[in-house]
Amino acid sequence: MKIALVGIGKIARDQHVPAISSSPDWTLAASVSRHGGIEGVESFARIEEMLAARPDIPAVSLCLPPVPRFAMAEAALRAGRHVMLEKPPGATLAEVQALQALARAQGVTLFASWHSREAQAVAAARRWLSGRRIESGRITWREDVRVWHPGQDWIFAAGGMGVFDPGINALSILTHILPAPVHLRAAELDFPENRQAPIAARLRLSQGIEADFDFRQQGPQTWDMEFVTDAGRLALRMGGNVLEVDGAEAGGEASIMGEYPALYARMAELVRRGASEVDLSPMVLVADAFTLGSRNTVDAFEF
Repeated sequence: MKIALVGIGKIARDQHVPAISSSPDWTLAASVSRHGGIEGVESFARIEEMLAARPDIPAVSLCLPPVPRFAMAEAALRAGRHVMLEKPPGATLAEVQALQALARAQGVTLFASWHSREAQAVAAARRWLSGRRIESGRITWREDVRVWHPGQDWIFAAGGMGVFDPGINALSILTHILPAPVHLRAAELDFPENRQAPIAARLRLSQGIEADFDFRQQGPQTWDMEFVTDAGRLALRMGGNVLEVDGAEAGGEASIMGEYPALYARMAELVRRGASEVDLSPMVLVADAFTLGSRNTVDAFEF
């Protein structure tokens, strides 16, 4: 099947393009970006131009920032195209729900993807936790925004989500592997004095789970979660790619390169079945953090 890629930035080049290139299901047939394209692929500056010129492309993958994404997704759905959304699926819950309703009315697929759920050890962790009671948990998700989002001011603008852009990856794993739903009880958010989105956040969740998100990490990056249960301890490291049980490594590999190929395989499966998949539970926790969280002002941040 042919697919168009909208938003040709770092994540598109690092993950989406290689995943599509290696996919047995998809061929990258067009790109949409104001700032450049993919060599050997027809390029358009506006999605409306691509939709009009390429009726032969049945699917669109959107990997531009959250705020402009709704208009692009709406245009594609109204044109009868299947749509895959990079995480987070939108800037607000309501707009994603509107896209969900539109996809249903148009009879096309909408896939709100969560790439971290495809990490190598996540499925095994979910199986191990099934039937166990969580007594406490600790999530530490600390990375350097200058490394992963160099010069990308949008991430600290209103709607950019700040540290929740990576933090929602942890929450997507959490909401997928826990045997019982989790909800937010308290949050503390650190906003640089010159920015509109937080650079760090600390969450207190039900089931004794705490989370520490920080965009100022230097040196080794940390993407870990650890749980104490009524039947032992489990840890996921390297963003869900390495599993530990009771302190011993129990599977996985320290590589994220399998995540996006799995997403595109899932998208192909949904299209063939005529189905959609939109799970907003990670985004609900982020929205609740903005609603319930206390706000601290911290030093200005510049790239």
